[in-house]
Amino acid sequence: MPGRARVRTLVDSRSFQRFITAVILANAVTLGCETSPRLLADYGVLLHAIDRVALGVFTVELGLRLYAYRRRFFADSWNWFDLCIVGMALLPSGGGLSVLRALRILRALRLISVVPSMRRVVSALLTAMPGMASITGLLALILYVAAVMATKLFAATDPENFGDLGASAFTLFQVMTADGWSEIARSVMAQQPFAWIFFVLYILASSFVVLNLFIAITVSAMEPQVVGEIHEDLERLDEREQRTDTLVLNELRALRAEVEELRRRLPEGRRTPAEPEGEPDVLPA
Repeated sequence: MPGRARVRTLVDSRSFQRFITAVILANAVTLGCETSPRLLADYGVLLHAIDRVALGVFTVELGLRLYAYRRRFFADSWNWFDLCIVGMALLPSGGGLSVLRALRILRALRLISVVPSMRRVVSALLTAMPGMASITGLLALILYVAAVMATKLFAATDPENFGDLGASAFTLFQVMTADGWSEIARSVMAQQPFAWIFFVLYILASSFVVLNLFIAITVSAMEPQVVGEIHEDLERLDEREQRTDTLVLNELRALRAEVEELRRRLPEGRRTPAEPEGEPDVLPA
């Protein structure tokens, strides 16, 4: 087997993928430990060493993939994702680029490209982006209309939350997320008792309708992925059953051939006579 084919077999093997997954998890844990001043003071050298080893493993992995696939390496968008993550970690982090040290945790996102189930979920979400863009536009339109209405209705009553268009938009976004919306509504209802009608209609339109459309689009985008996984599992099951049936038939044929060979080798007098066909004769009384 050529060297390039061996490297391709290595990087595509399940054991190698499990090793890379373990390195990603270990690196994510060490980066989290570096946020603790106590752990950093006691084990800082060890944590930095593990971080450098993990970065070296990622760099070698990408080099092996690039060697194995050459130009085809750049045809996969997930390879570009891994290349950007690892390349960002290789940039110098001193001076004005010290913010890049905080971005090292992005290496944990490589788990998405390594684990096939996560990769399928992200691919489905990207497929749903056009539909989500339309729902986002609808939500922005509802938010803008409601903010204009709330500014005109409640600016004098609650100038802190509805004094201008920006404040009203931020307050209504908070109401949409159900974060303390009852306190905001009650403070307005103390002077305008019928203000609850506006808040109830807005919550129904923004939260219970528009946000649920996001869920519907996401589920619809995930459906082909789930159906594809089911078909793949069924195909693998059929192939496994066919291999098992073929193996059993081959074993039976081999056993039958051995029995026939043993019958031919036995002397004539020791051969087992063939059983008579049909019903056996009735023994006399």
